[in-house]
Amino acid sequence: MEIDFLNRPHEPAPSLQRDKYGLGLQIPAQIFSYLFHPLFIPVIVTWYLAFIQAGYFTGIPKNEKLFILLRVAYNTIFFPAFTIMLLKALGFINSIFLRTQRERIIPYIATNIFYFWMYLVFRNQPDVPLILTAFIFGIFLSSSFALLANNYFKISMHALGVGSFLGVLLVIISSGSSFAIFLPTMLIILLTGFVCTSRLIVSNHTPFDIYSGILIGMISQFIAHAFVG
Repeated sequence: MEIDFLNRPHEPAPSLQRDKYGLGLQIPAQIFSYLFHPLFIPVIVTWYLAFIQAGYFTGIPKNEKLFILLRVAYNTIFFPAFTIMLLKALGFINSIFLRTQRERIIPYIATNIFYFWMYLVFRNQPDVPLILTAFIFGIFLSSSFALLANNYFKISMHALGVGSFLGVLLVIISSGSSFAIFLPTMLIILLTGFVCTSRLIVSNHTPFDIYSGILIGMISQFIAHAFVG
């Protein structure tokens, strides 16, 4: 008889958790979960810094910004997604949605490698703004902390993602930046609430899984910007 020490025996099955809510909540919750999947957050943040909060990319041509965005997408979406698909094809995981703590171990390790590699590349390229390099290091830290936390509870990856986004905005605010940041920060706080509530509706996460994910994502950004800056 196999005993899975990583899975919490008391956590409800996802289907039972979802049955508490009607389709009127489940459908928009699924949409938010897909649109703001943690794999997409690094690309969304990079796009925001390059094209919305563009003061950090002053003097960088548009085509160079797009090239940086493409490199981020390649390392944070394509490679991690390919790894998960490969793990599923080889039978190492049962679902690409990584519903158990055991299934998340290898993907965490793989994404950590991709994130750290991208940080090393960006760190040695002066054309990449420092704030983006620090952000990439921050998501590497948050993923590393999540891997450790995964031994004890199933931390929300979605909460890590939006927490990282919120964290980099708070870093900009704390640095005294003159860039218009108040409205984007309010919008991201609202978005964080929508995404995390969605995960409580359509997954078997507990509030602790959500809150700890947000906190780790934010703290990782502050640590990364203090280290890189």
